[in-house]
Amino acid sequence: MANPVVHFEIRSADPDATRAFYGKLFGWTFPDGGIPGYSYVDSGVEGAVPGGISPLQDGEPLVTFFVGVQDVAATLEAAVAQGGRIVQSATKVPGVTFGLLADPQGQVVGVAQAQT
Repeated sequence: MANPVVHFEIRSADPDATRAFYGKLFGWTFPDGGIPGYSYVDSGVEGAVPGGISPLQDGEPLVTFFVGVQDVAATLEAAVAQGGRIVQSATKVPGVTFGLLADPQGQVVGVAQAQT
């Protein structure tokens, strides 16, 4: 099975200011994400990779992308076995389980699994 990029996320200390910046710069709009402080990104382009803007989640500001996987926890453990580290363990929110890993050079990438 292929593992496509399925989502991007911008985590900010001031998500409202971040939304204002990208809204003015790119014309994005921001439908409510259903979680306090979180919004989706609507680029206005059909078929574009979906994204979100959120408050910080126990860390520093972050811009990352998420790769679709079959099992978030197993993928995080596989990353550790290859010299990476877990930044955020498997976390369930409505509709998705996601986590963050860092590769051996420190780049942070998300993994996500849709919940049915």
